[in-house]
Amino acid sequence: MTSALMKEKQPDLISESYREQNVQLHKLRTDFGSNGHRYAAQIRELANAMGTKEILDYGAGKRTLEDALVGFDVHSYDPAFPDIAGLPEPADLVVCGDVLEHIEPEYLDAVLDDLQRVTKKCLFATIATRPAKKTLPDGRNTHLIQQDMTWWLPKIWSRFTLGSLHNLGGELLVICGRK
Repeated sequence: MTSALMKEKQPDLISESYREQNVQLHKLRTDFGSNGHRYAAQIRELANAMGTKEILDYGAGKRTLEDALVGFDVHSYDPAFPDIAGLPEPADLVVCGDVLEHIEPEYLDAVLDDLQRVTKKCLFATIATRPAKKTLPDGRNTHLIQQDMTWWLPKIWSRFTLGSLHNLGGELLVICGRK
């Protein structure tokens, strides 16, 4: 298969109806998808320790991580924003903050496989394990997956080597290497 054909064939990572729910919610709530900068200091420190400026913000929302990491080569991916919805290219450091709990359960394995594909060296991820305070326009909780650490870890371990794990009380922070 040629590289042009491979670029055109994207894995199914989100349904069209759920993409539309996210598009609507981003328009309705300025605070939805706007906390990417929350771990910017730790991500900057990790990138510097790795000796890289190459970062992919996977599920970037309103791109606040990109804004917070001036001087880094941050690429943003989010299927709810047409300008950054194209299949992302791999990066040394991939950040997936407050994203995985929002994935439709039937697409989670495909998203985790895609995260493995785009992670050259290191994945920095935060995963909420509790209900969200926000709801989708159709009334569902925005955290479609509300599972504890024992549910998430086998899914992560099967694709990455676990570097560190922090249970932050309702949220996991994991730093993983590529297998």
